[in-house]
Amino acid sequence: MMDWNRYRQQVGVGVGGFAKLSPDTVRGYGALSTAGQKTGQLDAKTRELIAVAVAISLRCDGCITVHTDAARKAGATEAELAEALGVAVSINAGAAVVYSARALDAFAASADAS
Repeated sequence: MMDWNRYRQQVGVGVGGFAKLSPDTVRGYGALSTAGQKTGQLDAKTRELIAVAVAISLRCDGCITVHTDAARKAGATEAELAEALGVAVSINAGAAVVYSARALDAFAASADAS
């Protein structure tokens, strides 16, 4: 397995380097990242569990390491994380089923075009 703590540090360094080259882009990302916190509707733990679930759906290792660390620091348990990951797994499977129907529709349409 990966050394996630070291990788998280490397991501921070990489983003820092990107920020030097494109400060407005990284500043804008930071604004997006903190915008949801201002509504006060979800607590930090819930937001971080959602972020981890989205991160696995997007297959973003940087997001996974940052948000699992933040979820732990916000008080998330391993069982809560597993439940959030289970939701992500089911949504990804559901999306595959829906897109399978789309692929079948596209296949049928290609026969109509022939």
